[in-house]
Amino acid sequence: MGAGVSGLFGLGGDEGETSAAVGGAVAAGLGDLPELCAAEVLLRLDAPEICRLARLNHSFRGAAGADFVWEAKLPENYRYLMSFVEGGGGGDDGRQLRRRRRRPAGKKEIYVRLARPVPFDGGSKEFWLEKSKGRVCMALSSKSLVITGIDDRRYWQHIPTAESRFHSVAYLQQIWWFEVVGEIDFSFPVGTYSLYFRIHLGKFYKRFGRRVCSTEHVHGWDKKPVRFQLSTSDGQHSLSQCSLGEPGSWVLYHAGDFVVSKPDQTIKLKFSMAQIDCTHTKGGLCVDSAFIYPKGFQQERMSDLASLENSI
Repeated sequence: MGAGVSGLFGLGGDEGETSAAVGGAVAAGLGDLPELCAAEVLLRLDAPEICRLARLNHSFRGAAGADFVWEAKLPENYRYLMSFVEGGGGGDDGRQLRRRRRRPAGKKEIYVRLARPVPFDGGSKEFWLEKSKGRVCMALSSKSLVITGIDDRRYWQHIPTAESRFHSVAYLQQIWWFEVVGEIDFSFPVGTYSLYFRIHLGKFYKRFGRRVCSTEHVHGWDKKPVRFQLSTSDGQHSLSQCSLGEPGSWVLYHAGDFVVSKPDQTIKLKFSMAQIDCTHTKGGLCVDSAFIYPKGFQQERMSDLASLENSI
């Protein structure tokens, strides 16, 4: 058995001995593996591992393009997700649009497209598949959130920045009543998800090519905690409180978790963060966006994403 394994992977010793052992025939290698067998191997791997093996030889390269391999990696509602790419927005119009498509995309092509950000609602929101497991992530910009006093420049202003995936954040100078509310209707794949607010204490800017953070207007957040709430249309609720800290850094504050238990279920989320004790003012805070991640998910590095996209 050991000799057979060594021969399969081309790890045998002397070439003459190998040839003699197989009666003069050339020893088999990984390149002789049937594509169907290679595909069975790939079904047990994550997308980045599939891409790495696809560079190994012809058998794995051919198997890595098989529709059934990539369909197993896609979320069960990938047709709904693709309707956003095609312009249907996930509703009946999206289903009609899919029927009018002249050439259905291959499953690998679908995976690659959904692994890139898919903007919707005028570009104020976007979702994507995290590349390893094919799970859905989502980001909602500050401009998609309802922020108390946002139109009054005495309190708030929008700051352009490369530090946001939406290239803009809402900066609070000072206010008595702080409240940020968001809503989303979406069909998530079955699973458990966590919602976060991405917050920064202090106003940041570039000076002589270096990032500088001013905490001049940061005040009031140590007096009372901020209240985070999350509720869903199927009766799930979450409530927590947390004092904001770590000036100068972007922090993800956990607002709550929710569970999607039925495939093709459209769920409505309502979430908020608030500090409405009007006995004192608060200020010096940047609101970037809200994020929805699969529970336990760790953010991917941009270098990893670029490498995988090129290999797929």
